[in-house]
Amino acid sequence: MKQILLATVLLFSAGLLSAETVKSPNGAMVLNVELKNGVPVYRLDYKNQAVVKESKLGLELKDGKNLTDGFELTKTETASFDESWNPVWGEVKTIRNNYNELAVTLTQPSTSRHILIRFRVFNDGIGFRYEFPQQENLNYFTIKEEKTQFAMTGDHKAFWLPGDYDTQEYSTMTSNLSEIRGLMDEAITPNSSQTPFSPTGVQTSLMMKSKEGLYINIHEAALIDYSCMHLNLDDKNFIFESWLTPDAIGDKGYMQTPCQSPWRTVIVSDDAREILASKMILNLNEPTKYEDTSWIKPVKYIGVWWEMITGKSTWAYTDLPSVKLGVTDYSKTKPNGKHAANNTKVKEYIDFAALHGFDAVLVEGWNEGWEDWFGKTKDYVFDFVTPYPDFDVKELNRYAASKGVKLMMHHETSGSVRNYERHMDKAYQFMVDNGYNSVKSGYVGDMIPRGEYHYGQWLVNHYLYAVTKAAEYKIMVNAHEAVRPTGLCRTYPNLIGNESARGTEYEAFGGNNADHTTILPFTRLMGGPMDYTPGIFVTQVNKINPDNNSFVHSTLARQLALYVTMYSPLQMAADLPEHYNQYLDAFQFIKDVAIDWDESKYLEAEPGDYITVARKAKGSSSWFVGNTSDENGHASTLKLDFLDAGKKYIATIYSDAKDAHYETNPQAYTIRKGVVTSKSVLQLKAAPGGGYAISIVEATDNASVKGLKKL
Repeated sequence: MKQILLATVLLFSAGLLSAETVKSPNGAMVLNVELKNGVPVYRLDYKNQAVVKESKLGLELKDGKNLTDGFELTKTETASFDESWNPVWGEVKTIRNNYNELAVTLTQPSTSRHILIRFRVFNDGIGFRYEFPQQENLNYFTIKEEKTQFAMTGDHKAFWLPGDYDTQEYSTMTSNLSEIRGLMDEAITPNSSQTPFSPTGVQTSLMMKSKEGLYINIHEAALIDYSCMHLNLDDKNFIFESWLTPDAIGDKGYMQTPCQSPWRTVIVSDDAREILASKMILNLNEPTKYEDTSWIKPVKYIGVWWEMITGKSTWAYTDLPSVKLGVTDYSKTKPNGKHAANNTKVKEYIDFAALHGFDAVLVEGWNEGWEDWFGKTKDYVFDFVTPYPDFDVKELNRYAASKGVKLMMHHETSGSVRNYERHMDKAYQFMVDNGYNSVKSGYVGDMIPRGEYHYGQWLVNHYLYAVTKAAEYKIMVNAHEAVRPTGLCRTYPNLIGNESARGTEYEAFGGNNADHTTILPFTRLMGGPMDYTPGIFVTQVNKINPDNNSFVHSTLARQLALYVTMYSPLQMAADLPEHYNQYLDAFQFIKDVAIDWDESKYLEAEPGDYITVARKAKGSSSWFVGNTSDENGHASTLKLDFLDAGKKYIATIYSDAKDAHYETNPQAYTIRKGVVTSKSVLQLKAAPGGGYAISIVEATDNASVKGLKKL
């Protein structure tokens, strides 16, 4: 680690500050900060091009004594920092954290209050946050609104989701900023819980591209004890302003000094690949809080899930219209005959997992209460420890352990977080006692306490409480419907997955757009990995449930590629075992592909069009490549110069057939094998809605390449 600290103290009585300039370590990023008539403002340039025009900073408080103007500068400090650190799991083995910093202390003479705004300038962008030292005249305070601005230089192309306090499960819209207002009604599609707030409000992570070819991403990092930030657009002047999620009475944050806001982040490059490769959001989070992380392991799993999502089976054991825990006697009720989480079926999944080398089996619908869990704002809905009569917890975990497989717990809260917290210790201890070490949690529906939102400060604190409480029991967490990630997996690495976007389940609810997986890595995945649940081979849902005419908007080959392009240390093979048995040659890639990496190289990228990624498996010489393309397909000229020179490798290419198409011929794929080296150049083509996947394994001797042609 290398750290250089240079401190400068400046005192002014007139509230005037000539611009302070901070450059990134490589000099390409230039940040200017100044006071103008007592108002703090900043602007950002990249390679002599304006990225963020002059933008105001500050907060509006409920007591009316706002922290927006009337400031004088009392102190500035500068610092440089350079270190390298190793994530517990990740896209790369080592991450460099290198920035130059400016900390500006501002005093408001009329209130005798002061705040500090800290800026960090990296080679790939900037992060800044508000810090509130403990002081006599600013102790407890309530935020009415944060007034952070991001003034864009023009009518950029944007990849956006409707601003919403409760969900990110929308299809991404692609339009110019000026078109957002006119498209908002189309963008807001039905969801189990949703609260849009503005005709020009959008969510972060927001991806944009300027007419000059700059790629710009706005998000936040280290969201702790604060409300989730959205962006509200002044579409006449193309100025975004922060818009925090309120609580049930409209307040947007309860603060006690000393405290701080999350980091506000702007990542920028003239190369889309550098946006995807950025680790700035992780770097703005604190190092891990855990001394021992040996129990945190990436997981490849299958699950009793897709057949319920498609409507073939049910989570519920009976068809009773209403049940009460501790009152309803399930042993005396009639089973509906469609309950999927039963002993026989789960053992079949365990056998499949053991045969093919999977780590775990997720089982949803195992516990009492699913008959009337949804949409009832029911407080005492689940107890997270009582199984249905056809699910023998101890026998199934014994059977799984005998096969070298773990069962993955499922905790659906139905939005009743008070109920979850009252049962949490007992539920986690139940997991420990029965051999579970990971849990998929869910927050479907409106929140209880009633009136609270999924992305408000109260719920943000709950999600982190669940993760840290799980760590006490050495349990890994995969949270669905929680707030979108902001890099906290660095600090709390047992947070191995999140949903917080439209995943594969929506393919059974009408479908995701063909360009969906070419956008998510630029938006949702910027703050952390997603449990996207790929691997659907039988893409016509009516082959599972004749009453469901949805289809997966992807070719089979692209489903393989998603294990590489949609980075996650938690990867599910989401289809039914019987479907994988029909395509065992293609299923081999899912078995082989790694889920933890030493290196990642983004070879091609254009948001909304295509992404091609190469990753080197952790502690191995093997590489895996994936490409995902939109409805137009994509042709790649793929150089393998990332391979070690002088070595031979065996490449197995899983690609779309010539007549493949995500709508008309999704199962058409080809597999070919041959010898490659660092000098090889492959010509590959992805079909509309398609992609390709490649496994590249070092040839250990001449015998291993015998009979194989050079590709």
